[in-house]
Amino acid sequence: MKIVVLAIILCALPTLLAAQWVKYPTPGIPRTAEGKPNLAAPAPRTADGKPDLSGLWQRTSLKYERNIAADLKPGEIQPWAEALVKQRAENLQKDHMSVQCLPWGPSYSNSARKVKVVQTPALILMLDEDLTYRQIFTDGRALEADPNPSWMGYSVGRWEGDSLVVDSVGFNDRTWLDRDGHPHTEALRMTERYRRLDFGHMEIEITLNDPQVYAHPWTVALRAELTADTELLEYVCNESHTSLEHWVGKASDEKETEVRVATEILAKYAGVYEELDFWGNRPHPAIIEITFSDGALFAELKGREKVRLVAQSEVTFSGFYGLGIRFVTDAQGAVTHLLERRVSRDYRFRRTR
Repeated sequence: MKIVVLAIILCALPTLLAAQWVKYPTPGIPRTAEGKPNLAAPAPRTADGKPDLSGLWQRTSLKYERNIAADLKPGEIQPWAEALVKQRAENLQKDHMSVQCLPWGPSYSNSARKVKVVQTPALILMLDEDLTYRQIFTDGRALEADPNPSWMGYSVGRWEGDSLVVDSVGFNDRTWLDRDGHPHTEALRMTERYRRLDFGHMEIEITLNDPQVYAHPWTVALRAELTADTELLEYVCNESHTSLEHWVGKASDEKETEVRVATEILAKYAGVYEELDFWGNRPHPAIIEITFSDGALFAELKGREKVRLVAQSEVTFSGFYGLGIRFVTDAQGAVTHLLERRVSRDYRFRRTR
């Protein structure tokens, strides 16, 4: 009997390990008649009447993840900082924190990553899947006047009506503000406003002030959506940190190997493609729109800026935010889907129109 029981446990173990609560129904949340999470229900409140921001949230605005300075005008960034952004782009952003397995610092707030919020009366925790945590003290303490610089800085929060206002200082200068590589100094001060509109939607405003780099403070607006019936899964970067072995060359190399492709071939790739193989922290399914204009092919990942693709062959292209794209056709030559080419593997997007 013991052998039978052991066999049953061993057979069940892979299923339990694979599940990891990724489809576990979130208890105590409002649901529709069909049993789905009712994201339009009223926002919950804590016992003291404050909005409860607790939950697993997916940031859905991708514009500022790539370029936090997208709304700034020429001349509003120090020349040395603009040169540094160009240098980082030419180097394929290989020094980004995600590649170097380092905390993202202030750019977690405008990233496309999930965040788990745990709210108590005196402390709010923000947890990231890379095991980084952020503490926001709401117990009335003031920010340190001369903080020792750290990766995640120091944060205090207060309530203004239904909005949580978070002030943060004390970041070290080893992190970037976005994927493009906009820098900051230790003088950076960040102010965030979080407002839960209803049960499943949140508005976020981020104001950045670093007078040593930028001409004036500026504010960006984002949104987040509650991710219910799942859990935050850990991701340890150093567990399989081999991507740099394949990350070679410079961004300008693709121009040297660009080939000419007939316009009638380029034109047939235009369309909308929907993600089939979910990857990363971005909202799913991701959507890529391919357009053809003035003899060139352009791609736009929904929520981000449009970029020009650089042909490396009739079906493969570079220039997709540092990644590649390969178009796939059927036996009749019709384009059926594209592959988003990453170091890890190719990810499929099916053509929807």
